[in-house]
Amino acid sequence: MEGTMSLQRCQAEWEEIEQEYQQLQETHKVYRHKLDELTNLQTICSNSISKLRKRLRELEENLYLCTKPSNQNEAEDIKSIWKKIKDKQHIFFDMEAYLPKKNGLYLNLVLGNVNVTLLSNQAKFAYKDEYEKFKLCVTVILLLGAITCKFLLNYRVIDEIFNFLLVWYYCTLTIRESILVTNGSRIKGWWVSHHYVSTFLSGVMLTWPDGLMYHMFRNQFLAFCIYQSFVQFLQYYYQSGCLYRLRALGERNQLDLTVEGFQSWMWRGLTFLLPFLFFGHFWQLYNAVTLFQLAGHRDCKEWQVFMLALMFLVLFLGNFLTTLKVVHHKFQKNKGREAKTE
Repeated sequence: MEGTMSLQRCQAEWEEIEQEYQQLQETHKVYRHKLDELTNLQTICSNSISKLRKRLRELEENLYLCTKPSNQNEAEDIKSIWKKIKDKQHIFFDMEAYLPKKNGLYLNLVLGNVNVTLLSNQAKFAYKDEYEKFKLCVTVILLLGAITCKFLLNYRVIDEIFNFLLVWYYCTLTIRESILVTNGSRIKGWWVSHHYVSTFLSGVMLTWPDGLMYHMFRNQFLAFCIYQSFVQFLQYYYQSGCLYRLRALGERNQLDLTVEGFQSWMWRGLTFLLPFLFFGHFWQLYNAVTLFQLAGHRDCKEWQVFMLALMFLVLFLGNFLTTLKVVHHKFQKNKGREAKTE
């Protein structure tokens, strides 16, 4: 009797499972159908954007060919069309952030033709926040690592581990930033190139053989790494606060990142960051000068010395000139506002 009851329960449970399975099949069919619809809509939107972009380029060419406006009204009309074209280009950029697109050359080389577009805001923000936490975590590890190498463990193998960590960190940043740019982040210009140069510099540092030249520069390099990690730690909290306020006001893109430099949106509330940044920039120049002097040393035979000097010089010029440009642009903008109010 008990065996019969158990069999009946099993049969009843199987019937419930079968019903749920049938529901799952129906739901999955609907999902597949919606997925096909979504793919078709993505294709239609991507093609439409490409077509409209082409027409906008043609319109721009026609505007260039236009003769000089004969009166003020024509000049205002041309200016209005130019503004509308730029607005449309920004809108297309935002639209494409939610559409699958081909990876750039770098992502193709690293990941292959894998779709890295995150289609929901939740997924984009989660990836961006994870990126910021990753930067903060590794910055703290690099700070502790540089302090350990400089003050506690003066061993070449420990230095190599630290330099390898730098190479891995900057390589990872270049990949993650490329994915974020694909998904609508507006980070661009020098602050993207900066990490590629830093990756190459760290790789050259990793291959520098042990010797007199290496030990003549070692302590200066480690002290620079300690200072750089400290400044990046300050930047993370300062820039995060700026971005939070600007996003709350609706003035910044949700995927804007903290960067290892200075941008115009960081101007608000600026009290102490610029002196730290400029000091770091000139320390890079000091590193370049030191390495150029070492490259001319009679005992210097390593190619890494001259190459590192060039890389530190490139970093100094890129960081210093970009920061200076942003500060100058902001001053000019503020002067323009004051002139208008007067």
